[in-house]
Amino acid sequence: MGILEGKKGLILGTANDKSIAWGVTQACHREGAELGFNYLGEALEKRVRPLAESVDAKFIEPMDVGDDASMDAFFAKVAERWGKLDFIVHSIAFANKDALKNRFSNTSREDFQLALNISAYSFVAVAGRAAALMQNGGSMVTMTYLGAVRAVPNYHVMGVAKAALESSTRYLAQDLGPDGIRVNAVSAGPIRTLAASAVGDFRNLMAKSARGSMLKRNVSQEEVGNTAAYLLSDLASGVTGEVHYVDSGFHIGAGDPGAE
Repeated sequence: MGILEGKKGLILGTANDKSIAWGVTQACHREGAELGFNYLGEALEKRVRPLAESVDAKFIEPMDVGDDASMDAFFAKVAERWGKLDFIVHSIAFANKDALKNRFSNTSREDFQLALNISAYSFVAVAGRAAALMQNGGSMVTMTYLGAVRAVPNYHVMGVAKAALESSTRYLAQDLGPDGIRVNAVSAGPIRTLAASAVGDFRNLMAKSARGSMLKRNVSQEEVGNTAAYLLSDLASGVTGEVHYVDSGFHIGAGDPGAE
């Protein structure tokens, strides 16, 4: 039996088979979980639905985390279909490309609010709705990055959003702990994803991260997925409020990911 056998969970934010969320999906499916997915719009549905069906998912529904009514409708369907929820994986982030290309000091109010809303507040909004379905406790995992605690070149407002996400993880852990719900974040090293393509000079960032890491390499989707599966499972029953790094040990080094 897998470590998630008999558990029902949501994978939120899958974009394609290169997504970190897809690595988590594969690990959770391998460990026996029954999975549900969201998508945003027809274009993403065409990518997400075949992937979800390949892991035997029957719950594949639209949800826009920027719209409260959309989230309410999505979780109402979860309640109707499953009646309960054991875990969620939040792998959702967005910032306008200009906010990543321009100087950080020129970030507009609108771009700042958008990045914080979609990348950080969405976890809080999802967690509150999911917690109502976790009557017997549960686990929540979100995805972050080192840019939350270091100033990474070209990451800009997304780093601020990830900092808010990590802080939200701790406050959610405090808030939901008495209900037996654990909340953690996985800080993954750089991986080539659709979202990463918006970060300027990302290839150079990956090369520098590999050189500066303790293992002298970058990490894979599979490695991040395995860690998330552990945190979602009962094996991590005493772990909450943590930011768990999966970056080949880069974060403990003295080097900056943007330095030569």
